[in-house]
Amino acid sequence: MTIIDKFSGVGVALITPFDSKGSIDFAALAAIIDRVVEGGVDYLLALGTTSEVPTLTAAERIAVSRFIAQRVAGRLPLIVGIGGNCTADVVSTLRSWDFTGYDAVLSVNPYYNKPNQEGLYRHFKAISEASPLPIMLYNIPGRTGVNMTPQTVARIAAACPNVFGIKEASGNTEQMEAVVKAVAMVREDFILVSGDDSLTIEAIRRGGKGVLSVLAHLYPADVKQMTTLALEDNFDKAEYMLSRLSAITDSLFAEGNPVGIKNALSTKGLCTPTVRLPLAEASVELDIRQRIEIIKYES
Repeated sequence: MTIIDKFSGVGVALITPFDSKGSIDFAALAAIIDRVVEGGVDYLLALGTTSEVPTLTAAERIAVSRFIAQRVAGRLPLIVGIGGNCTADVVSTLRSWDFTGYDAVLSVNPYYNKPNQEGLYRHFKAISEASPLPIMLYNIPGRTGVNMTPQTVARIAAACPNVFGIKEASGNTEQMEAVVKAVAMVREDFILVSGDDSLTIEAIRRGGKGVLSVLAHLYPADVKQMTTLALEDNFDKAEYMLSRLSAITDSLFAEGNPVGIKNALSTKGLCTPTVRLPLAEASVELDIRQRIEIIKYES
């Protein structure tokens, strides 16, 4: 299986469950891992945005990473998020990290600094030279304050053979298509996956190969079926499934991620809704809304 095969289809950007006091709930994390693996997803992401990684200590990040690898125990491919806005620190982390059990690295474009496209290119080239594992880029301008253009993605792909894909979360389907076309001019072995559940089908329609999902925590088998239908060009059935899930999907991001998914999972007894500051738990209004939409979907 090639690296692009491993990270096509449905990935789950795992949450970090906390107990009511804010400590990591490893028992809940184990149950969630088993749930999504048994639900048929294709791979898992540790320490992504959805894991609240900015609020985890260095020791906690290591503990979560190791726990996920040990719990998965080779059942699925694993990718781990290692990124930041200091290139030297990211390089240092890549050179010292214990990657046992992991197949790839997801690295976000630098946040807050707002580098230009040349800065982004140099940042990822340095990361590619330091990483012992293949790299998936992560473009999410809504969180980082800078958008990585299709031309820059293609330039990185051409210069860095161990960069094999991008999680595109710009929310711009035209940009997704432009990325696919730009990279195709320089590489064949490169994939784009959607970073937005609501845009999974549109991403695939434009040449994407799947989604790194939050929704799949709740309905792994359904998200897998929907994505597979789209990848098989059965867009009518895929779009019908997406439309049925749309109200729940919208609720997951109404008050920020992972606030929504943790609250939804709490309604099923899978974890507490606890998040760490500066995030705050879901409002009563969102809780009621999610409970109603879940009942409607499952009835």
